[in-house]
Amino acid sequence: MIGRTLTPRSRSASSVACQATYLTDRHAFALWSDTGTSPENAGPTVRLPLPEGFGPAKTLRPDDIACRIVDVADLPSDGAPSLAAWRALVDDPEADVHLPGAAHAVLNAAGDAVVSAEYARRVFAATQVAAVTLRDVVDADLRAYQLRGVTWLDEVCADGGGILADEMGLGKTLQTIAHLAHSTTGPVLVVCPTGLVTNWLREIRRWAPTLPAVDYRGGTVPDSEHAPGIIVTGYPTLRRHAAALSERPWATVVFDEAQALKNNRTQVSRAARALTADVRIALTGTPVENDLDELWALLNLVAPTAFGNRALFRRRYSRPIRDGSADAKRRMHDAISGHVLRRTKADVAASLGPKLHTDVECDLTAEQARLYDAILADVEAEGFGVGMARRGAILTALTRLKQLCNHPALVGDGPVRGEIGGRSGKLDVATDIVVTNQENSAPTVVFTQYRQTGDLLAAHLGAATGRPVPFLHGGLSRAERDRIVDDYQSGIGSGVLVASLKAAGTGLTLTRAADVLHFDRWWNPAVEAQATDRVHRIGQDRVVTVTTLTTAGTLEEHIARMHDRKAALDLDSDTSALAALTELSDERLIEVLRRRREEVG
Repeated sequence: MIGRTLTPRSRSASSVACQATYLTDRHAFALWSDTGTSPENAGPTVRLPLPEGFGPAKTLRPDDIACRIVDVADLPSDGAPSLAAWRALVDDPEADVHLPGAAHAVLNAAGDAVVSAEYARRVFAATQVAAVTLRDVVDADLRAYQLRGVTWLDEVCADGGGILADEMGLGKTLQTIAHLAHSTTGPVLVVCPTGLVTNWLREIRRWAPTLPAVDYRGGTVPDSEHAPGIIVTGYPTLRRHAAALSERPWATVVFDEAQALKNNRTQVSRAARALTADVRIALTGTPVENDLDELWALLNLVAPTAFGNRALFRRRYSRPIRDGSADAKRRMHDAISGHVLRRTKADVAASLGPKLHTDVECDLTAEQARLYDAILADVEAEGFGVGMARRGAILTALTRLKQLCNHPALVGDGPVRGEIGGRSGKLDVATDIVVTNQENSAPTVVFTQYRQTGDLLAAHLGAATGRPVPFLHGGLSRAERDRIVDDYQSGIGSGVLVASLKAAGTGLTLTRAADVLHFDRWWNPAVEAQATDRVHRIGQDRVVTVTTLTTAGTLEEHIARMHDRKAALDLDSDTSALAALTELSDERLIEVLRRRREEVG
């Protein structure tokens, strides 16, 4: 895959504009110029080794070159030898053509190796062939990067498996189903969150109708008369029926939303590792949410031989990266590159409309301010205790403050009573946004983390818009959740949907919406991003406006500031806002909460 020798290109090749470098991670070409002029519509950069100096003193230096990304079909007719070589290979992948360095030599993360010509040609040929053969087995038009995802899975599964970590919305499910239809010849087990079992069965029947697929909920594992036969089950079922599922030898096991297995000590993680499988595939849009141990756990799941020693992984990567070592981060990316494929929307989905982020600060009402002060006074007087009880007491206080920011009626002991409107600054702002969106025919999804808040929002927004507003949450049956999503996507109802942040944060498609409203703040920005990407994903052809509501001067403002320092969607480590707060002393915690409030008062 990687050639360890960097050979300077000839001057004749490097002096001609319009070079074409093949990008093996997405089956596309980077068009660029080494004459100092960026190509038309240049966007992202590609890291290449360019010659520096003259004569015997000539060396190579890594350089980030502005380029324009094009598909195979869009290669220009004229350009440098690198472009001419690739155009010849488009016509005949087996042609006897020399690939100059500019055609393939993309630098690795560590900057000490490049993609070799042999590997670039092999990937190109395999992906071009797959584009043809998949037409007979998959009822979908795969994009170029998705075709590469299929051949990448074919490639890594020959060595036991890998992690497909594309950003949310880029079609990991479709790529996996296409791989199974393209290459798998034995029984397959797909394990996913319970709420996505129906989604998987539907997608298999939609895209690969010749593949038999059944839902497993426990008992005897069904036999399949066909190969491959696909059994789809949820993580709770895997945990409860681990013995029955581990007795069956599987050709392939797919773990969807594999961040569920990020803690290798949990019962469900042990059950996953107990499965007998030739190949293991992990799918996740967030391979790291809080700690690099989560990434190691997934690598250990799919490639235990290469990543069997967690202590070594921590020593080589986790600790240096936590201490700010950019070199360790580059080395880690290089080390995992053969086992993890991650593409972002910026990389591969130029046709996807942009997201516009708007942060709105909402004021406390007088009632909310009074109750906020009272809660702080009570916890200051009583303290948080010591030992294990202390964390629970802190969480209880923080939860009450967060619920108060949503609405004062939510901090009582009984059901929500009394007038709802006018008592919460945040609710009033949210109502205005939703009503305006409805008037402008802009469907909206409103996310909240709390069940009681969701019930309140659905009732209040339904009254404000004059039409029922459904609430999608984890307490519903699978059939009820499917009906709500299907109705919403098909245009039935008001165009407003309230959804639980966690229940709707993975796997669903809600592209009818053009506006996302985050009503309250979750501790980890990755969770909010997952929910947003239910709307901003492939199939969305409009600009998506993402509005986040924060109650000014409160705990929510502190969470928002913590978010600014997090990088949960990158392969990096971070400390959660929740953990940081619970580690503070009683005095410091009260001080932080009160100071944030008083700064705007």
